[in-house]
Amino acid sequence: MRPLQLMTVLSLAMSLAACGDKKETNAPAANNTSEMTGNMGNMAMPADAVAKTAKGTGTVTAIDKAAGTITLEHGPIAEANWPAMTMAFKAPPELVDSVKVGDKVGFDLALKNGTGEITAITKQ
Repeated sequence: MRPLQLMTVLSLAMSLAACGDKKETNAPAANNTSEMTGNMGNMAMPADAVAKTAKGTGTVTAIDKAAGTITLEHGPIAEANWPAMTMAFKAPPELVDSVKVGDKVGFDLALKNGTGEITAITKQ
């Protein structure tokens, strides 16, 4: 009988321990992050980064007028938690037309959903 009594006592103790005074919530956790994939690897960016801005410097390595992109070899971008890398950014046609491969530039980005779009670019 002792093993049966011991199991009963342990089951009761475990049941009581699980009955804490926790409040249920459907609110998202404060530290959620969304993982970026593809060319960006496993760098994390805050999920609440709905529309932030960032500044960077780099060198134009490619321009694709048809796709509307400027590829930049850029330094770290702290606001986006990105290390130095080479990546293509969407840009309006007037900005795509304003630079050429090899230009050293400063640029502004609009950050949203783990990506960046060039909003301003100036030759340095």
